[in-house]
Amino acid sequence: MRYLTPPNIPKPLARYSHGVEVPAGARLVFCSGQVGIGADGGAPDEASAQARLCFEAIAAILKEAGMGLQDLVRLNAYVTSPDYLPSYMQVRDEFVSDPPPASTLMIVSGFARPQFKVEIEAVAARAP
Repeated sequence: MRYLTPPNIPKPLARYSHGVEVPAGARLVFCSGQVGIGADGGAPDEASAQARLCFEAIAAILKEAGMGLQDLVRLNAYVTSPDYLPSYMQVRDEFVSDPPPASTLMIVSGFARPQFKVEIEAVAARAP
């Protein structure tokens, strides 16, 4: 992968890359949005705990494909309050590798179930 941070634009505002070039022939895995729900069907109240569950689910999906979190090239994350931004970013930084993937973080009005505070979708790639 080639991580792109051109010198003529501002540096990323957090731990992410402006772009990631995936070489031709790379295997790709697209992960649906994962919400902060445990195997028991319950959702913890804290945004950080929900974010952790999201990343653990993404890691499990990638493992099923023979990949890992180090193969992430793109994250789209959604939180339901600006108050959850620091919690999400702290957990994200525990899970993403260097260089970090390209990323978008948005504040949304809600999800399909009101107990969810965080949702994360991901794209991973591995060169042949």
